[in-house]
Amino acid sequence: MTDEANNVPKESALVEVSPETAKLVNEQMPDATEQVKKETMALFEAIKKRAQAEIQGASQFTTDAYLKAVGQAREAIEKDKVLDPDRIAYTVKLMEMDARQNWEAIEKEIKDLGDRLSQMATDAWNSIVNPSKKQ
Repeated sequence: MTDEANNVPKESALVEVSPETAKLVNEQMPDATEQVKKETMALFEAIKKRAQAEIQGASQFTTDAYLKAVGQAREAIEKDKVLDPDRIAYTVKLMEMDARQNWEAIEKEIKDLGDRLSQMATDAWNSIVNPSKKQ
């Protein structure tokens, strides 16, 4: 499908490019055609959007896990009707361990995502700069 106003394929429709991305591409690819620069900028913006979406997903995961742990603790307290200090301490300790595990999992996911995005950007850059070499 094309945009009838200017016959640009929808996949290549205008993408809002940040000033940082434009500056980087223009500095690193001064001899490239405008079309190559535009496509490179669009690629980098897509990578950034994907990273932001992944980070937001990780944040939501942490929030959901916390809310679940708090809800379970509340239910346990309401069910027992007796506030046993040892049981409360144990529940809090479990919540702390759960939160720590969730945080470590999120950190690992974010690091892995960063590594993948870095590799994608490097591969994209190399394919633009050295199109004759196979990656």
